[in-house]
Amino acid sequence: MTAKEFIETLEIIGQDYSGEIPKREIFSLAKEYQQIPVIEVVKLLKDKNENHRLGAVSILDWKARNKKTSYEVREKIYRAYIDNHKWIDNWGLVDRSAPYVVGGYLYGKDTKPLYDLAKSDNPMERRTAIVSTYYFIRKNETEDTFKIAEILVNDKDEYVQKAVGSWIREAGKRNEEKLKKFLEKHESKMPRITLRYAIEKLDKETREYYLNLKNIMSK
Repeated sequence: MTAKEFIETLEIIGQDYSGEIPKREIFSLAKEYQQIPVIEVVKLLKDKNENHRLGAVSILDWKARNKKTSYEVREKIYRAYIDNHKWIDNWGLVDRSAPYVVGGYLYGKDTKPLYDLAKSDNPMERRTAIVSTYYFIRKNETEDTFKIAEILVNDKDEYVQKAVGSWIREAGKRNEEKLKKFLEKHESKMPRITLRYAIEKLDKETREYYLNLKNIMSK
């Protein structure tokens, strides 16, 4: 399996569609190619074609999810993502792969790399920092999510703001008290879009409370 073969197969699939190739087709092909060497995946990741890059991160994701993947390969997958992050340049590429490729690899290890990413000048690296913690949330561990959210709570980038709100919301499903404490501390200064995403799953009365509080503090 090679990057060239993946591209050629995707081109054949594309002949069945008059417009964009549906993402489901790319995801499905990526699953078939999950045994491709990581070095070949990196070639796809560096391609200018966004479908090829989406294919690359999807392959990394499938590899990371596969329970038969060795520790050595998991490390290569992680390094391929981190070392080539400049090509992972939009939120869709981040969200497709960060939870299992980065979060899954770092689970049970030193999570300092996430905090380094959270302080990056690159907004998509900052988004990776918070999105990766979704793996931890699934394990009922929310501490890193809220700590990284503390770093990013005043972020100026819209896609980071949305991610912070979304992931503290998800963490709040596991620990609503932690979410409420975070909101009490930060809601006055967090972007409105972050707040709206964060409170989306709370009951109506609680949502209105935080939105009204935001309005009062904004005056």
